[in-house]
Parts: sequence; structure tokens; C-alpha cells
Amino acid sequence: MDNARIAALLKPFLEASLPESQLDQISIYIDLLLRWNVRINLTAIRHPEEIVTRHFGESFFLARHLFPASATGYWVLGTDHQPPATGHCTPRVLDIGSGAGFPALPLKIWAPHIHLTLIESNHKKAAFLREVARALTLTNINVIADRAEALSARPDFHRAGVVTLRAVEHFETILPQAVSFLAPNGILALLIGSAQIPHLARLTTLQWRSPIPIPQSHTRVLSIGVRG
Repeated sequence: MDNARIAALLKPFLEASLPESQLDQISIYIDLLLRWNVRINLTAIRHPEEIVTRHFGESFFLARHLFPASATGYWVLGTDHQPPATGHCTPRVLDIGSGAGFPALPLKIWAPHIHLTLIESNHKKAAFLREVARALTLTNINVIADRAEALSARPDFHRAGVVTLRAVEHFETILPQAVSFLAPNGILALLIGSAQIPHLARLTTLQWRSPIPIPQSHTRVLSIGVRG
């Protein structure tokens, strides 16, 4: 798919067009996803244009809300902390159940300065994530092929300032585990269906902001909670 078409499809999800270099990365990512999807089940969505809107669009929508951009870099939503232009600040971001890499890898494309950890227990999918990171020349990425519950029980595992989670099975089980990965004052960002919103306050002690509807969806929302 050419870059102009990718940019047009992403327009409803972004305030401004992505640079050409990032559009190139998305194009490479789509090609890899389609090739690997023949061998392992990464996504049920097979049409490239739908992959852009459903996967990349939703992921970049999260990215621009979580890491708003400025002339000198990015800052984490809800904080006054902004990295300097030299890029020495590296927020730690952890994505649980990464699967085909959404929203984590588009988030890394959007904000290259972050330190990204992806947790994916399926070893073949973990291999795919490493291949995408290599092909897109993404650095400061760690792919862990293990289960989230095993990692959350380890006292030496580093907590993250931002944890992301996109609609996964066993939501009521994984949500408390996601909270356990958060550092104090950390942010949990969820891409979920609106029917899951009532569970948030019951399953966590986070302070939840009003859900943000995702463009081109009647039921999908971005929900952000902050740990005290």
C-alpha cells in the first residue's frame, strides 16, 4: 500500500499527518504482518486497508492521547514531565498480550524515545514482534515470551510508568495484573469495548478518566486510569 493511501486512512485518528519515514515503517509492518499471517494466526483481519484503520488507526489514536506531541518532543498525558530535545528521558512502557504488536509497536513508532517492553506468551508471535522491531530498526525494545501472571509475581521485575492493554481474553483476570505492573502515579491505557467500562472501577483502585470514543467505531473506547 502506498504512503498516501495509508495517510488518508489514518487521518480520522490523528490531528496531523505522520512523517514520510513513519508511513514507510507502517508499510513495511503491513507487508510483514500479511506474510506471517499465512503461517500463524496474528489477526483475523486480512484486508490491508482494514488493517490500517482497525489496528494502526486505533493504536495511533491511543498514542496521540497518551504521548501528546510538541515542538520539542513528547510528554506523558496527565503529567508535567516532558523529555528534552536531546531525548535523554526514556519513559518505560509495558504492553500486555502484545499479539501482532498493537498498540505497542505503533506507539513506539509514534514516540521513539520510550523504552518498550512487550509481553507475549506465544513464542511464534514473540518471534514476529522481534522481526518487526528489527525490520523497522526500532531500538530500546524488549520482547518477553512469558505469561503476564508469571512476571507480575517477580519482585525484581521493573514497574512501568505506562501500561497498555488491548481487548484480551479473561479481561477480569488480566486487569488487576496490569495494575500490578504500574509504578506509583503510573498510567493504564486500555483499548476496550464500551461494555467493559463498568468493570473498571470494580476491578481496580485507579482514578479513571472519561472514556474517549474511538473514531469509526460505535463501541470501542480508549480508557485511561491513573494509579495514586
